[in-house]
Amino acid sequence: MSTRTLGSLSISAEAIIDLHALNNEGGEGNQIQTRMVEVVTRDTDGSPRVESVNAISGDMFKHIQADHLYHIAQGDSGLPLCAGCARFNANRISSDESFRAFINGEDKKTAPNAVQVLDRLLTSCTIDDLEGNLITEGKQSTPRKSVVEFGWVVGRPDATRTGQYFHVKYNPAQRAQEDDRSSNQGQAIFYRPASSGVYALVCHLELGRIGYNDISQRYAIDAEQQLARHQALLRSVLYTFIRPSGAMRSTQLPHLVDIRGVVSWSADSTPAPTFSALNPDFVDQSERVIAALTRGQQQPALASKPFSSFADLSDVLAELTETSRPLRYAER
Repeated sequence: MSTRTLGSLSISAEAIIDLHALNNEGGEGNQIQTRMVEVVTRDTDGSPRVESVNAISGDMFKHIQADHLYHIAQGDSGLPLCAGCARFNANRISSDESFRAFINGEDKKTAPNAVQVLDRLLTSCTIDDLEGNLITEGKQSTPRKSVVEFGWVVGRPDATRTGQYFHVKYNPAQRAQEDDRSSNQGQAIFYRPASSGVYALVCHLELGRIGYNDISQRYAIDAEQQLARHQALLRSVLYTFIRPSGAMRSTQLPHLVDIRGVVSWSADSTPAPTFSALNPDFVDQSERVIAALTRGQQQPALASKPFSSFADLSDVLAELTETSRPLRYAER
């Protein structure tokens, strides 16, 4: 089986998700508000139209993917984690005392520069490398741009609806006591949202940047470690699609009904196309753009594979995990 080189990879998908409440804005009284956004689509006559529709933020999906990556790394001693990420601390390496001591050395004259700080981050932790961070300790302002990107997972306006449903916490022994409300005792009524629809999802991976110091333009890790992180990242993205976590899953576990779309990838620095399923022709557009960008190439730098089910998507990502290596940029 031949090995592919992947510089970048994109997933554009249209997923049917029913009866979920994965992303909410907060509560007003006893009513929980789901997250709504404004999108622009084209009307049947081609004119743009603004619609308000339910959506799940890219932050939520990236958190889901990071959670899967954390569990993969916990079970693989070949994937290093800093002290913060070993506890899945939201501050990541910024909460690692050894990293803070490295930045805040006793001698200010020999304090590490941005290149050394980023090298230390990249060699110390898989999650900080892949998910990104901003180091501000010791008056630093050193960014690590994320390797993985998610957009809003947004419902198609013509096929997505949100309802509010009545629930009650029934307590026959202690009903309607005003003093009990602050301590969450007694009987209570509340409304929860549930959304069902066809959602557009975009995801992009810059696989050639795994372990790459964007400031020095050199890799801080060797090719073997880059490959291990590449495979862990692809597995975590696949797990994100087949088991999305989020709010209210204990009683409103989402119904994952169907998914279709296209996975595209590049063998060099050419960006893999990423088009939203808010455009019904997104698969055709991806394939035509790839054909245009690779016209005349004996070894096409871009390729794609459409999928029409969760099983198809799993096959594509599992095969790429098994048969691909990340691009390694030339160091000058």
